[in-house]
Formats: sequence, structure tokens, C-alpha cells
Amino acid sequence: MTEQKIQLKRIKQLEAEGYYVIKLIQTNKNGIPDLIAIPPDSNVIFSEVKKPKGKLSRLQEYRLKELESYGRTEVYRGA
Repeated sequence: MTEQKIQLKRIKQLEAEGYYVIKLIQTNKNGIPDLIAIPPDSNVIFSEVKKPKGKLSRLQEYRLKELESYGRTEVYRGA
């Protein structure tokens, strides 16, 4: 079984348990694990960074709404 198939299996398991799962592809930190599993009602903050007049895409709006039940969401404009 390939690592990709193992990851997909684990993602499905965690999502079935109620976690919101994010597969990381590229991060600003070396050695970060492949998956982040966030339980509902956690203290995590999901921060979408935009320029002061930047607009959210429909997909970004959808994701922020989806993530509200897992933690706090924000649109940070650097003010």
C-alpha cells in the first residue's frame, strides 16, 4: 500500500470520527506532520490573510463558514 493510500484511509477514519482533517502539502515549517485533525469546538484559529481591500473568493467564504464549528475563523487584514 502506498503512503498516499494510507493517508487517504486515515483521513476517512478521522472524518468518520468527527474530525476536520487537513492534508498539508507545503508549510512554512519543516518536519510538520502530513495531516492535521481538528475536533469540533476546539480552540484553533483559522486565519485567512488578505490585503486591506482584498476580497474573499466564494470558496474561501465557504471554507470559513464550514470551519466555524471547529474553532474561531477570521479574515486578517493586517490593520
